[in-house]
Amino acid sequence: MAEPRDTVVLAYSGGLDTSCILVWLKEQGYTVIAFLANIGQKEDFDAARKKALALGAEKVYIQDVCREFVEEFIWPAVQANALYEDRYLLGTALARPCIARRLVLVAKEQGARYIAHGATGKVIAPWRMPEFYQRFPGRRELMEYAQKHGIPVPVTPKAPWSMDENLMHISYEAGILENPKNRAPLDLYTKTCDPTTSPDIPDELEIEFEKGVPVKVTNTKNGVTHRSALELFMYLNDIAGKHGVGRIDIVENRFVGMKSRGIYETPAGTILYHAHLDIEAFTMDREVRKIKQGLSLKFSELVYNGFWYSPECEFLQHCIARSQEAVAGTVRVSVFKGQVYVLGRESPHSLYNEELVSMDVQGDYEPADATGFININALRLKEYHRLQSKVSTKQDE
Repeated sequence: MAEPRDTVVLAYSGGLDTSCILVWLKEQGYTVIAFLANIGQKEDFDAARKKALALGAEKVYIQDVCREFVEEFIWPAVQANALYEDRYLLGTALARPCIARRLVLVAKEQGARYIAHGATGKVIAPWRMPEFYQRFPGRRELMEYAQKHGIPVPVTPKAPWSMDENLMHISYEAGILENPKNRAPLDLYTKTCDPTTSPDIPDELEIEFEKGVPVKVTNTKNGVTHRSALELFMYLNDIAGKHGVGRIDIVENRFVGMKSRGIYETPAGTILYHAHLDIEAFTMDREVRKIKQGLSLKFSELVYNGFWYSPECEFLQHCIARSQEAVAGTVRVSVFKGQVYVLGRESPHSLYNEELVSMDVQGDYEPADATGFININALRLKEYHRLQSKVSTKQDE
């Protein structure tokens, strides 16, 4: 039991877990301040405030962090081509450090001694506390607790999966999804339409980048243009969602080693991943890009594992940002039936030399120069196969 009047700031969402945790913390004797970040999720924030107060929260703070989420967290991930285990665009992993930063500020302002689900200071993490997880070993027990204490929650036994939404994506986990062979219910998806029933006419977009960051999006069909970071990202979410772009169903490796099945929708992030990948390849030196790919892989792992505020992650962000200085130009893409197709690109920093690669113009390239290059590379292969031939002959004797 906590000392009377100890104050805890709870990262509150209004869902099953945090609603039950709020009441449970009150049972333990804590004074609870609920913090809810508006990070782009579909939420009735006024209703969430009333609910938290009704459950016993001393105060409720609701803060809009959408713009900083895009500019300070999503954009570095776009620059990095951040992708965990080749498929996951890190929507939840990027949102957590953004929320945690604001949570810590609220805790400092309120003089709180504890942070529930927080990032620094004295952390109370109920799911890691034996007295909590032994009492609530699963979602069924949480739902029973909610019913007993009159806690209204959106989760029902008919749809028993966990959802985590923000501006970049939404994730679905647990419940019937824990069996990896089970197909996700067709009515599960909320950010994207079914690609098979999406429009039969594609949207073509021109996405302009500066220093690896999107600065302008134009729909070539209707001439609609968006420039501000938040507005641009939300528009891409709408277009991608309309065409069913951004769905993945994967089994991933968690930091602690276990495998987990997750279903994700990342509409705008999927468009930007393909567009940025293309303009980067067009403008970045080959050898620099090889190094940058390795940095991106490490960056993705650090973000997934929760090390956004580590010195190594900060160092990687500086390196990746430096690599993006010449990544500028416009990529034209088609968004259609769940896919993103690159149609063309142009850049003032292009390293593409049309004369050099042309089949009609020789340019500065002398085909005869390739002979020595080919012979030198072939020497290693000839020696390898000569040795293999000797080994095979001995074995046959």
